[in-house]
Amino acid sequence: MNPDRVRLFVTGLRGIPGVMGGVESHCEEILPRIARLDTDIDIEVLARRPYMPTKIADFEGVRITPLYSPKGRSTEAITSTMIGIFHAWRHGADIVHIHAIGPALAAPIARALGLAVVFTHHGEDYRRAKWGKLAKLLLRLGERWGLSSAHATIVVSPSLAEQLKRRFPRNKDNIHFIPNGAPTLKPEGDPASTLENFKVKTGEYILAVARLVPEKGLHVLIEAFRRSGIGRKLVIVGGADHGSVYSDSLLTEADDQIVFTGVQPRRVLCHLYDNAALFVLPSFHEGLPIAALEAGIRGCPMLLSDIQPNRDLGLPPQHYFSCGSVDNLAAALALHSRRYAVKPDYFRAQFDWDQIAAATHQIYRRIANGGRAGG
Repeated sequence: MNPDRVRLFVTGLRGIPGVMGGVESHCEEILPRIARLDTDIDIEVLARRPYMPTKIADFEGVRITPLYSPKGRSTEAITSTMIGIFHAWRHGADIVHIHAIGPALAAPIARALGLAVVFTHHGEDYRRAKWGKLAKLLLRLGERWGLSSAHATIVVSPSLAEQLKRRFPRNKDNIHFIPNGAPTLKPEGDPASTLENFKVKTGEYILAVARLVPEKGLHVLIEAFRRSGIGRKLVIVGGADHGSVYSDSLLTEADDQIVFTGVQPRRVLCHLYDNAALFVLPSFHEGLPIAALEAGIRGCPMLLSDIQPNRDLGLPPQHYFSCGSVDNLAAALALHSRRYAVKPDYFRAQFDWDQIAAATHQIYRRIANGGRAGG
């Protein structure tokens, strides 16, 4: 491998920019920063064509290559990653960076082709409710193969990083905790028109930003919201990757008090965070929640389920409620939102994307220079 010029291919994600998902938001933030940091690293994102409706050849110095991918099948992630790895190999890749444990099933093949592998573990996806026994078994296998095949494994949650070091002691020196960052959202346009569009007023609505999937716990939030009897509206931002009975059942809850906005661009999200009385994340499963980081850096009061990845944000105890408990969440919603106030400076200091990009870049360079990224 030429240590001066490095060809880096990134796979396992749907695509960037503006594609829904935590992995996608992570890559959209970090990759352009690395491209600016080191112009001798050529970065190419291997996107899934169905998620890239417009042709985007370049995004802030990062090449975007849409490749064939099935959509809406359980094999989507692994199939598209396999195609991506062979594309990377044919085009002279030095490093392939695989995101998430499902795509990491292909990590041994990347190693067999002579590629250096970086693997980012974004969370224990086998804990998601939508997967059956076989899928969960394969996801656990992907986790194991990713860890054993990678020259370096990046883990976005500190508690998960420590857990993986205990579970996989042979690989512990190659496991690195590098968190997700708090995205810098810049308000654009008139916030009043955004609020008017959704028929809400400043300080008079609760906000949730999440995909419409069971592990995000939105059904718990909706029931708790109705039970709380508070005189506010509930605004839910997000969509479903694919239509499902669950997402359809959520959408039937829409009425004068509950507003579903669908997926929204960052400028709209910024206005919604800035004017909400409270941000709520009722999830059963997370990596390190980017939506909460977005809310935090905008200074939006927040209330989160007490799963470990949410507690990894380091907020005081009053910011957490018992995961899955409608009664506990309803009681918490009834309290004044100032109880859940946060300090944006804390999020800027603890979850800074520039520092995160620099740490990831260091791993790339160590591998490019012929060494493991341990230490």
